[in-house]
Amino acid sequence: MDESPAQRKSAPAAFCRSYAHGIRLIARTAESLTRAAAALAAVILAASNHVRAAGELDLEFIPMAGDGALPAGSAFDTTANGRLTVSRLDFLVTGLALQREDSTWIESAPDWVDFVSLGKRRLTVKTTGVAEADYQRIRFRIGVTPETDRQDVSSFAPGHPLHPDVCGLHWSWQGGYIYLALEGRSSRTLHGADGFSFHLAREGNAPWVELPVRFRGGGPVTIRVAMDVPSVLTGVDFQQHGNATHSRDGDAIPVLMKRNLASAFRIDSVKSDVFTRARAEGGVVSALPEGTRAYPLEVPSRFPKVALPADNPLTVEGVELGRRLFHENRLSVNDSISCASCHQPETGLSDARRFSIGAEGHAGKRRSMPLVNLAWQKELFWDGRAPSLREQVLMPIRDAHEMNETPENVVSKLAMDPVYQNLFGKAFASPGVTVDRMARALEQFLLTLISHESRFDLALRQAGELTETEKRGLQLFVTEHAPERGLRGADCFHCHGGMLFSDHAFHDNGLALDESDTGRMQVTGNPADRGKFKTPTLRNVALRAPYMHDGRFATLEEVVEHYNSGVRRRPTLDPNLAKHPAGGLGLSTEEKQELVAFLRTLTDQSKSPVPPESPTASQP
Repeated sequence: MDESPAQRKSAPAAFCRSYAHGIRLIARTAESLTRAAAALAAVILAASNHVRAAGELDLEFIPMAGDGALPAGSAFDTTANGRLTVSRLDFLVTGLALQREDSTWIESAPDWVDFVSLGKRRLTVKTTGVAEADYQRIRFRIGVTPETDRQDVSSFAPGHPLHPDVCGLHWSWQGGYIYLALEGRSSRTLHGADGFSFHLAREGNAPWVELPVRFRGGGPVTIRVAMDVPSVLTGVDFQQHGNATHSRDGDAIPVLMKRNLASAFRIDSVKSDVFTRARAEGGVVSALPEGTRAYPLEVPSRFPKVALPADNPLTVEGVELGRRLFHENRLSVNDSISCASCHQPETGLSDARRFSIGAEGHAGKRRSMPLVNLAWQKELFWDGRAPSLREQVLMPIRDAHEMNETPENVVSKLAMDPVYQNLFGKAFASPGVTVDRMARALEQFLLTLISHESRFDLALRQAGELTETEKRGLQLFVTEHAPERGLRGADCFHCHGGMLFSDHAFHDNGLALDESDTGRMQVTGNPADRGKFKTPTLRNVALRAPYMHDGRFATLEEVVEHYNSGVRRRPTLDPNLAKHPAGGLGLSTEEKQELVAFLRTLTDQSKSPVPPESPTASQP
């Protein structure tokens, strides 16, 4: 949204394109990873030095009815027209503009347009090149200009928001666009018909929306805009005005809709990042339990896309139940410990002890793993013995070294508590405390624990800066160690690359083996898996001492020294370590300090991945 074409082609815009390119390259073949890592490092280093002058802006629309979000197919009550069920809400957005604090407006390009669809889950419009400044208002048009309305539809390329196959809002042989389509069913019939279809269109019927909002441009920003859907039909009486409009001359409904749309929007929130909404993918997606509200799980757009479980949709009520269960001591045999006892916020949702202590005083066999970014993981635990999060949450309950209880006994205890009876009933829309429901609620809560707000992330977004020492550590982190090619690095990115800082795979990383714990081999029975353990994320790693699956290293410095000079060679050693010279990496003392300095930038600065203080089960 720059003020001139020259500004739109400026170095900051080029940086944004370079940054996106660098991120997309990560996670390919080993050789590609080397090139990608170098590109990413260059981009981040540039970001840390760059004067912030351009950025991304996402405008996310949230259809609402009352205080809750309005998913497609849901209903709301009206005074004049009974209970309405919305099956379609689509509209076009143009004319995006931002007002600086000096009251001057920055206009989007004349051809900027986007398409919003509730049914297609396309609720975010995007723009780039937002200059660094303080802004106080935003405006946009619902609909298109008269010139665009008359434009030849065949001029739009496939995928363009105005292409008929994309938006479905072009009136074919009649010409012109539908600016907004609102369709559904009503509990009250008109002439025996219970459907309604309102299409706002035609020149002069495209309303402007202007909203106060304060934010700082220059980096990624997400503005969430709530849309009060019932208010769009304020004053429209199906019995008086009819249950359909195509915006013909003399029709009262378009006049009312245009007036209502101008005031139907409000600012919900502003965040200094760009997010996407995570959603269930694959298979038949289960409907939300009656009376529950969809939980708006937000994922930074720079993260890989994630597929949530199709048969366990996240709800506000389900997540809250899972949160309480996570802190519930009655999950253990003697009501003494909870999940939170061994996954504490101050230690990155892990445990400060080398081995956690169970309900009956027994020490565990391995380190407590961090419970962040679990939505991207396929197998859980150090050896991957749990094939899903829903199965994983029940295993510590049964484990003799941990809670030493049975899920069935836990359910019996919780079922006697009226508070839990109420919470389970709300979360699943019917009475009943069961093992399956307990597992689903815990799964829902754990899926919401996403770590994404470290100093590293701030540098990526140009909202912060790495020190020179940290930048050199990053360069070592993403550089392959290949002396024959003149490359000197720490080679960390092969297993800890990408925005999640883990490949979620199993590797033999050259530790001295305890023959009583052969790692992944204990699950697969395959000798080739001897000594292989799951790659943990490095996010919040500075909080999670001691390190490795058995907590043998007390500090990050010891971890770095292991990879520098302590790797044991054997047939199962990961190839990316086995290719290093026999004498190790040969990092200097200064280089090792720089690498540790970078690892400390991965500590989350926000409270988003941290559960609240333990609620008591007796609270309503």
